[in-house]
Amino acid sequence: MRMKTSDEALAKAAASGDRDAFAVLLKRRYDGLFRLSFRLTGSRTEAEDLTQEICAVLPGKLRAFRGEAKFSTWLYRVAVNAAHDRRRKAHTHARMAQSWGEWELAIKAEQAETSGQILWLNEAMTTLPDDLRKTIALVLDQELTHREAGDVLGVSEGTISWRISQAKKHLQNLAEQEAGQ
Repeated sequence: MRMKTSDEALAKAAASGDRDAFAVLLKRRYDGLFRLSFRLTGSRTEAEDLTQEICAVLPGKLRAFRGEAKFSTWLYRVAVNAAHDRRRKAHTHARMAQSWGEWELAIKAEQAETSGQILWLNEAMTTLPDDLRKTIALVLDQELTHREAGDVLGVSEGTISWRISQAKKHLQNLAEQEAGQ
């Protein structure tokens, strides 16, 4: 008896919770829905996924079917909208992934630049006189105050400040010389 029932009548029955009507409707329309999904996506895998997504939401969507158009027309409209939504989501994800990738590249570039600066500074530190290098190591690397560094080195806080100033001048001159080459 169900095989002779119209799609529209089956859709209304399925919307009311008739699982048998829904099963018959899917059996009738699944292959056509898959073919349309394949045409819309161009990929068998994507078409399978899209068709499954449509079938999963179809029971809820059937409540909106008013019977003003043929069921097949209404179902194909659902499929076209679902494919459009899927493309839009994929595009959004692709843009987000691209933005994430660009952010990641920027971070890596910044890290590489910082790493390069650290390498340069380490190398440049070897050109400092011993007393300046020790002072820089205590103040910058060990984060000691000028007073604490002075206590460690047995000099005044003022001497530490002067050494820091001299080290900065030396490193700045070195950087300028390298930039001029």
